[in-house]
Amino acid sequence: AGRSNIGMLVMKSGVQNFLANPVVKHFAIRHIRNLSCGSAKKSEMVRTNWTREEIGEIYNRPLLSLVYDAATMHRMFHDPQQVQKATLLSIKTGGCPETCTYCSQSSKWSKDTNLKAEKLMELDDVYEMALRAHANGSSRFCMGAAWRGPSQVGPKQFQRVLEMVTKIRMLGMEVCTTLGMLNEEQAKQLKVAGLTCYNHNVDTSPEYYPKITSSRTYEDRLDTIDKVRKAGISVCSGGIIGLGESELDRVGMLHTLATLSEHPESVPINALVAVEGTPLAKAGLTPPSGLELVRCVATARIVMPASMVRLSAGRTDLTMAEQALCFMAGANSIFTGDKLLTTPNVSADNDSAMFDLLGLQPKPAFSGNPPAFEAPRQCSGSCAEGKGCSAEVTEAPQQRRCGSASA
Repeated sequence: AGRSNIGMLVMKSGVQNFLANPVVKHFAIRHIRNLSCGSAKKSEMVRTNWTREEIGEIYNRPLLSLVYDAATMHRMFHDPQQVQKATLLSIKTGGCPETCTYCSQSSKWSKDTNLKAEKLMELDDVYEMALRAHANGSSRFCMGAAWRGPSQVGPKQFQRVLEMVTKIRMLGMEVCTTLGMLNEEQAKQLKVAGLTCYNHNVDTSPEYYPKITSSRTYEDRLDTIDKVRKAGISVCSGGIIGLGESELDRVGMLHTLATLSEHPESVPINALVAVEGTPLAKAGLTPPSGLELVRCVATARIVMPASMVRLSAGRTDLTMAEQALCFMAGANSIFTGDKLLTTPNVSADNDSAMFDLLGLQPKPAFSGNPPAFEAPRQCSGSCAEGKGCSAEVTEAPQQRRCGSASA
């Protein structure tokens, strides 16, 4: 037990004082026992009944102690040398009807950002980008479309995205999309197409969210997350710091994620990249420091120990030492490539140098154990709707449903 800060707390303050500490009372006793006897039970360390007060206590701990205990937790659930490389591509840029004040892709201020709406990319072009990412060491390929949701654009464009998902999944890569709000049928179609994970960030706390966007509610976000999980797709959901929120809001965001029915498989921690012309850029907010990002990463690692914690937007403003501290605190994924949707990213050469210097290794897709996947058959137009679409078959042949029926 003395090998951890928590163990030192027991020795210095006694068991009774230790048990009175709300930060550790729910998981640290098992943690210390398991460390000392070498029989850690990971399932006992994952809980979804955190209170805000408990997470706040963890978040506000002295930073070095917080990082130490996050690193201890990280090593119980993950290989600390492995960091996944993921590539994020904007497959449909600009023209979004949403009003997220941090985003350059909203049509509401496109004149100020000078970002023109583009058409959805063609399948072959996206596949070529995926091949390149795969060759450069990425094991996850993420695609983002500036939509309110697939229902906004109709079946043909959504069908193209489904085909992208299947074709890239056949490369043996994990595939993630972020397409806005989904209905149940769209979530099922993505599952059949081979989607590994769906990104839908909560962004911030429920209380601060109305100050970030007026075009949807926090419940809308949680509803899509619920539909994704029910469809059998892993959830990727995190937040952004530097939106003008308080530290209580950061705790509230982490509390939302840590008290979902299941923790997200993937938790991106982003620092705001203030794009010129967006409302938040005009507000002149002070960007979060690297150590603030470390604090969020460490807290996320402790309260969601089995999840991937992704060091996402804002990495260009971090020194290599700050990134190293994030990895020590439990971050185990980065985005590689020249861009993150519409903002600059760290160069591949710099990332390679960092991996070499820190002794990091790329994490393989599916942790090296890819599940069996068979590409879905395509509808030949003989379904009941008779519309001649190319939608995936979502049920047995005699129960085919045309993909256009749900859009």
